[in-house]
Order: sequence, then structure tokens, then C-alpha cells
Amino acid sequence: MAGRVEGRVALITGAARGQGCAHAVRLAQEGADIIAIDVAGPLPGVPYDSATPEDLADTAGQVEALGRRIVSTIADVRDLEALKAATDAGVAELGRLDIVVANAGICIPSAWDRITPQAFRDTIDTNVIGVWNTVMVSAPHIIDGGNGGSIILTSSYAGVKMQPFMVHYTASKHAVTGMARAFAAELGKHDIRVNSIHPGGVRTPMGSGDMQAALAEAGETNPALNSMGTPFLPRYAAEAEEIADVVLFLASEESKYITAVPLSVDGGMAQF
Repeated sequence: MAGRVEGRVALITGAARGQGCAHAVRLAQEGADIIAIDVAGPLPGVPYDSATPEDLADTAGQVEALGRRIVSTIADVRDLEALKAATDAGVAELGRLDIVVANAGICIPSAWDRITPQAFRDTIDTNVIGVWNTVMVSAPHIIDGGNGGSIILTSSYAGVKMQPFMVHYTASKHAVTGMARAFAAELGKHDIRVNSIHPGGVRTPMGSGDMQAALAEAGETNPALNSMGTPFLPRYAAEAEEIADVVLFLASEESKYITAVPLSVDGGMAQF
């Protein structure tokens, strides 16, 4: 079925690469214009490579190659005013807002007693306050449009069960799960649906740099926990495009009576 979000506009944070880029391309393939926002610069404390302005430009190029419009802006989701300015400018240029994917987030693996106060703050500031900021600056535009819409918050397997060696990340993603339900309750009267998605392992640049070494170092502190989150399916990790298919479903009319749902896309990880 082509054109499942034809004529709509979608705002995506963390859009420079990985899942955010995949969401932008998938929604564009189905007819949406895109407001793409990314910090496109150094992320606080993470062991993997950060996105760059060139990554964000590449997302824009992929969307434009599909014949869709895109407004891309470098902004940090932790900065409410910058995020609002980027959102307002995108809506002004593209004319409306129907879909929001609050995808930006960070992950800093550490054993519980090695998490620094700064790492905890950075994780909460990005993964919780950044998501709250995103909804707060975007939902009024959907309400003003009067056509309803769909807001999708990226949580995690860690927001359904937990993820070892990530107390701060687990806390942040549980908060996102709760936010989705709470926003769904209050925004429902505007015909705005709010759901959270919960990926397990996904092949993205979040696994680059020293990420694997950081995971291994944390795992050595309590090896019994390393088998948690083993998927039932034969692949350990999904492709970003497979998560984007779920985002498209939640953004489209196919899910028009689904709201406040935490939707796992993890191959069964949360059950093990």
C-alpha cells in the first residue's frame, strides 16, 4: 500500500543517522515531508561516535531523492528554545505537522557503582527532558492543525523490562514509557495518539567507537546478567529499517485506534 502518510509532515529528532534517518526515509517513501532535527555534534559522555552535520545532510539528501521536502536543523533536544525555534520554522515552511517521532537519545553503559553523577544527569537530560521538550514544542502544532495526529516516543527494551549495567538508561526509558501513556491520556481529546516503541538491539552507529568495549567491561562485573535480553529469533539485532516499519504503522491510519501502547520490537528480548 503506497502513500500511507501522503500529504503529512513528520518531525523526527535524532534524524542524522541510525533509526532517526531510517524513520525519515521510510516516512518519506510513503509520502510525508520531514522536519529533521539532530544535535549533529559531540554527545555527552557516550563511548560511540557522535553524528555530524554531514550525516544530517545525508538524511536530507535521501529524503529529497524521494521527491519529498525536508527542513533539517541542527539543535539539541535538551535546549527547549532551540528545539522550539527549529520546530516552528519547519512547520512554517512545510505548512503543518501530523507526526512526531521523539527518537533522540544516548546510552552510556556502566556498572551501577561506576555511573557518575554527570553521566546520570546527561542521560536523563537527553532521554527524558529531551523527549518531554519534543512533545511540548510539537503537540501544539498538531492541535492547531485540527486533524489529529500520531506521536511516537522511542523507549527501549530497557523501558519494558530492564537492561543490566545501565541503571540510568533503564530509568530514563521507563520514564519515556510512562510519558507516552500520560500524554496519550491528555492529548486523546484532540485525536492525537501517543505510543512508545521498544527496540532491542539495532544495528546503528550507536555500536561504533568504544561502545562494545564499554559493554564488555561492564559485563565483567556481573557475568550472570550477560544472557539477559536474549532474543527468541535467530538474529540478535534488528535493522534500523525494521524499526522504521513499526514507526510507519503507528504514524499511519492503520493504527488509528491504538494509543498508550508500549510496542516491543525486540525479537522477544524482554521475555527472557
